[in-house]
Amino acid sequence: MMHLTTRTRACAGIATALVVAALMSACSQSEAPGSETGAGEAAEPVSIDAVPEAVALLPESISDAGVLRVAIPTNEPPTQFYREGTQEMTGLNPDIAALIADALGLELEVVVSNFDSIIPGLAANRFDMTVSSMTPTVERMEALDFVEYVNMGSALVVPTGNPDRIAFDALCGKRVAVLTGSYQLTVQIPDLDAACTAAGQDPLEIQQFQDTRQAISSLASDRSDVVYADGPILSYATLQNPDFEVAEENNVAPVGIGITKGTGMTEPVEAAMTAIIESPEYGSVLSAYGLESMAVTEARVNVAQ
Repeated sequence: MMHLTTRTRACAGIATALVVAALMSACSQSEAPGSETGAGEAAEPVSIDAVPEAVALLPESISDAGVLRVAIPTNEPPTQFYREGTQEMTGLNPDIAALIADALGLELEVVVSNFDSIIPGLAANRFDMTVSSMTPTVERMEALDFVEYVNMGSALVVPTGNPDRIAFDALCGKRVAVLTGSYQLTVQIPDLDAACTAAGQDPLEIQQFQDTRQAISSLASDRSDVVYADGPILSYATLQNPDFEVAEENNVAPVGIGITKGTGMTEPVEAAMTAIIESPEYGSVLSAYGLESMAVTEARVNVAQ
């Protein structure tokens, strides 16, 4: 894992060389939706004042440390990625984490982690929370509390033209690339497999990867038939590579900030996120990445999806 401390929330122009390389495509001349900056240019930093009622709820140990340790994956534009030529994280999730740290009057420490190592890391107190597009599920809520911060759906990405006519009801026997530990793998795939079995067809052939870059690479080299992952990430991938398209999207629902139960951090984070949602800075972060439609109106706690 790599520890990165940041106090600047400059939203980089998303069409950077790093992102293009990660998606294995030549640079597109178009900008990401909602982006008002050119490639490689940084937008103005977004920050928010401390929220006294949220600060007052902080556990003494966190208040004394003055640091908020947040686990975030990487290489998943536009939700999280490195600014070009730096070790600074940007994207939707780092920017939301930075606003939460601001609202709590804390310095932000981003801890870059593989998605499937985040829940064990929280249990081991290696970080205080995660902002990683994590869906609140009944199983995850056995260990974590969740405070909702955006809506997010799932999508299927296929070669342009969808030659195999892939859809959510036509995945039986297909080679499906998913991310290890993802909501798609742990919650949705079992239901899809059950439907295939009930129809007397072969189950899905699941291929697991640590990040979407690897999954897209597998699709590009014909080792997979389809990539099944978070909608915003896959939609962005298709903007950068005309060889792929989104076949279908479904299951749009809130994702949450994950917090280890019993740490005393759920109430202050809920208060902070409530203030953020009501602030203009929340809309500014979403619009910087063309994700305005993902806004929520309430920071609900522990609503299983």
